[in-house]
Amino acid sequence: MKPSDFHCWIVVNGYLQHDKFSSLALFIKEAAERKDIMATLIRNSDLMPIIEKGVPLLKGTFDKLPDFVLFMDKDIHLARHLELLGIPVYNSSAAIDICDSKAKTHQALTGHGIPMPKTIFPPFTYEGIERVNMDAFIQIGNELGYPLIVKEAYGSFGEQVYLIQTEDELLKTIRTLGHKPFIIQEFIEHSKGRDIRVNVVGNQVIAAMQRHSEQDFRANMTAGGQAAPYIPTREEAQLAIRCAQILGADFAGVDLLFGEEGPLLCEVNSNSHLLNIYECTGINIADSMFDYILKELGKGSASDEKTSRLVDL
Repeated sequence: MKPSDFHCWIVVNGYLQHDKFSSLALFIKEAAERKDIMATLIRNSDLMPIIEKGVPLLKGTFDKLPDFVLFMDKDIHLARHLELLGIPVYNSSAAIDICDSKAKTHQALTGHGIPMPKTIFPPFTYEGIERVNMDAFIQIGNELGYPLIVKEAYGSFGEQVYLIQTEDELLKTIRTLGHKPFIIQEFIEHSKGRDIRVNVVGNQVIAAMQRHSEQDFRANMTAGGQAAPYIPTREEAQLAIRCAQILGADFAGVDLLFGEEGPLLCEVNSNSHLLNIYECTGINIADSMFDYILKELGKGSASDEKTSRLVDL
């Protein structure tokens, strides 16, 4: 198949009404069209994944299923359902699921020689069940020392990351979080207010930027950080690529911290927002993503099985 024969869906969340997301979706669609790929933006809320008599079906306002999906959302069940229909999904539902949770990410990378901050997984509680005895968290504070970092397992833009200075502040934060999943990590003082975002596509570093903030311990641009183009060292590039490989991410935005003895893995984003790094470096990651997908798909054609499973509204 020629690129012009491919039709893709770019799946986005139907409930996010923020300009950043709509602009990003259009940015990615334009990249597909530059590659001569017919691309359709489609909201997750416009699709109805169904299992009927043990068979996966899909309802929606479409004529046929796409040859592949670029999944720019975190609706894991929808992504997995599209895979059950035989559609190649980038990134895979498994990769999105692992990267979406900071706890799952760190555990998945364990045992592979990936340097990362010392991380503790706090005891779980159920919704509505308050942690009355806080001895476990006092012990965690003693183990890590202060200051330390509390990170909600699910969060974006650094908004669910807290720098904790004292035991009282830790216990107050834990009570506020309630049953939300989170991890607790040592604070990397050497990297305070600065980190590196490395964008990896198909086992290659495509672009990188260094982010820094003079006002905040987080370097995220949405928290007031600034960015500059960055050329990663060989060690940093290899670390970012290795993390993406282990997690099964075809493309990823890998965030690294500056450790005193070398780079440390901070987190891996399966759906990194490409506009900031484009504005910083002038490199369009979406172009490389579609180049990679076309190479992966090769000359294969869409499965006839997919067409048989679509159901029109």
